Amino acid sequence: MSLLHRDARRESLAQLSSFREEFYASLTARSDVLFELADAVLCGDGPVRSLVGLSLVGEHRRGHGGLYAAVARGRIDTDRLREALASVPLPRAVDGRLVLAVDVTCWLRPAAHTSPERILCHTYGRGKDQHIPVPGWPYSIVCALEAGRSSWTAPLDARRLAPGDDTATVTARQLRDLVERLIAAGQWQPGDPDILIVADAGYDAPRLAFLLRDLPVQVLARMRSDRVMRRSVPARQAHTTGRPPRHGAEFVFGRPDTWGTPDVETLTDTRLYGTALARSWNRLHPKLTHRSSWAAADGTLPIVEGTVIRLDISHLPSGATPKPVWLWWSGTDAAPADTDRLWQAYLRRFDIEHTFRLFKQTLGWT
Repeated sequence: MSLLHRDARRESLAQLSSFREEFYASLTARSDVLFELADAVLCGDGPVRSLVGLSLVGEHRRGHGGLYAAVARGRIDTDRLREALASVPLPRAVDGRLVLAVDVTCWLRPAAHTSPERILCHTYGRGKDQHIPVPGWPYSIVCALEAGRSSWTAPLDARRLAPGDDTATVTARQLRDLVERLIAAGQWQPGDPDILIVADAGYDAPRLAFLLRDLPVQVLARMRSDRVMRRSVPARQAHTTGRPPRHGAEFVFGRPDTWGTPDVETLTDTRLYGTALARSWNRLHPKLTHRSSWAAADGTLPIVEGTVIRLDISHLPSGATPKPVWLWWSGTDAAPADTDRLWQAYLRRFDIEHTFRLFKQTLGWT
């Protein structure tokens, strides 16, 4: 039943109240102080500068001694908190599907010499063409993306990467646990469209798709412009001898003469980028080798087929020369509507970057 306009605010407050109760229940030690500390973090004016400064916020009614004791001895039932986050109403795409963005961001800790499990994190933007490794903690974060002109996201999970962790393996385990929680919470039911997972070029998209192949998910990720894919093996001719090949002809991103005719081609007029030309080629796969994340695989490596999409735009708002964007989707036989939906979903992935900026710069959660 839909609420009238004057009652819509009450429904939102009821959902917020229910989540706050679950959050409080997930605090298993020093719960009162930790709960007020969370309120102080959210209600403080400006970025968080120090813990002792939070004790002066009106929502924190205890002294700074109790605050430090709560941080040192407080405990959180993270499994219950994750279940609570998976149960709240989540934003969805136009077709009703959940779209999840995953990325790694680093909390830099250059001066915290006694902090455990620090990793050298590559930082960008500290000078032209300068990539400086700084000790810190990398976190894998998953957010549900909004639809339309909005940069808000719904953070659902965060896990710290330990030294030596394989990002693809840890992320796949994190996504599997999250998707299972979403299904248990009724966020996905049989007959609903598959959950779309969107990632940037730092992820091995075919490996993610292979590790999550038994779940109702699809993987969409950007690929570097120097990648080489393979086509499906053509039908074997009669009376042909010898071992049958496992891979077809090469599809080289940097060589247009290897592309052939695209299976789908669409043109879209956009507000910021002018005309967007999207072309897709079905059933392309990488030629896997026993290296990197596949080094521990036994036997013959799998064939992970998908759809390659190339996006070209007319111009950028900054005036810079636009570069083509290559995407790989774990689905096959994409229709024109699928192609447009996918590259638009990838553009929404950048909303997670706005979330990181909100956490670190606006709120000061560093």
